[in-house]
Amino acid sequence: MGTPTLYTDIVIIGGGVAGLWALNLLRERGYSAVLFEQEALGSHQTIGSQGMIHGGIKYALGGALTPGSQVIAAMPSLWRECLAGRGPVNLRGCEVLSDAFHVWSSGSLSARINSFFASKLLRGRVEALKPDAYPTPLRHPDFRGHVYRLEELVLDVPSLVSNLAKRHSGDMFCIDWDTASLQRVKRRARLVLPEVVLEPECLLLAAGCGNQALMEALDSASPAMQRRPLQQVLVKHSYAQPLFAHCLGNRPSPRLTITSHRCSDGHPVWYLGGDLATAGAGESPERLVDHARGELAELLPWLDLGECEWRTLTLDRAEHAQAGLMRPDTAFVGPVAGVDNALVAWPTKLTLTPRLGELLESQLQERSILPRHTPDLSPLAQVPRPALAAPYWDTLFQ
Repeated sequence: MGTPTLYTDIVIIGGGVAGLWALNLLRERGYSAVLFEQEALGSHQTIGSQGMIHGGIKYALGGALTPGSQVIAAMPSLWRECLAGRGPVNLRGCEVLSDAFHVWSSGSLSARINSFFASKLLRGRVEALKPDAYPTPLRHPDFRGHVYRLEELVLDVPSLVSNLAKRHSGDMFCIDWDTASLQRVKRRARLVLPEVVLEPECLLLAAGCGNQALMEALDSASPAMQRRPLQQVLVKHSYAQPLFAHCLGNRPSPRLTITSHRCSDGHPVWYLGGDLATAGAGESPERLVDHARGELAELLPWLDLGECEWRTLTLDRAEHAQAGLMRPDTAFVGPVAGVDNALVAWPTKLTLTPRLGELLESQLQERSILPRHTPDLSPLAQVPRPALAAPYWDTLFQ
């Protein structure tokens, strides 16, 4: 007997937030969808996210809304609908670390920024705070500056991955590319495993940085992918109060972004991003840690974090290629050149994942791909299931 063939509506390659969101969305829409992941669910870029669900204000710190900021303005409210169980994907039970984000200035905000934050354009999205409403780390007599509250939120990413994974755990499998392969037969793609050949109506490549190799396996180089590296800093400390905030500097992007997490041993960790992480992508870990120490000492000199441990984390942001390596304005889902039944997806930012879902549905409608197959997955019964990726603030401080 030869290897059995399994016909299914969708095969998803990649178990990060893009693939997991797509699996949940498609199963809710009645599609038969099967997901394959070679490592742990949420590995690399997803589990390395700070969890911010923002509405684009941080892209407008130069004093004007950009195309990128306008595209994602509706994202926080859409995520809140999902968290309440009313959105396109059910995220009820996912842990929210903070229901708001803050912006603070290290000195006096320029009149332009002050005026912009107070404009009708941002009414209901930005609130100027009085000192008694500042987050605790900024509530100090030596603090000089302004603090704004953004109607944005921060999710616990491990909780998000777990929530997305548990709802359709029977449709997710490990894949070993030493024994599995993508094949292109004429203009159609299929997935060949030792146990079964999967013939999908649509193959969705949602593997982040891995998408490039997957497209090459299908003998396609388009659409092109870009990588934008960053190196984040994590500091494990003893200061109990959390902080979720951007500090403004002299650039239109945040000088420093801080989110707060907890290791499995209960110790707090601040995860540091912003210009620190992007400008420091090519620095040695030792030099970047020194820079981070200096930033915290300059911006929050009154804080005693206690005994600290420092680590850095290098990540590649995989995106649809743009001229000059610019950040894309939105998520991307598009056809793989030369393959009639394959799509490739990059969410661009965690916050834009629901937009990726909308684009995916649009692509399926355009191709008249409707729920059709009800595959018997028993040939995959002995294939291992992927585990959940461990948070970096646990693995790096072991």
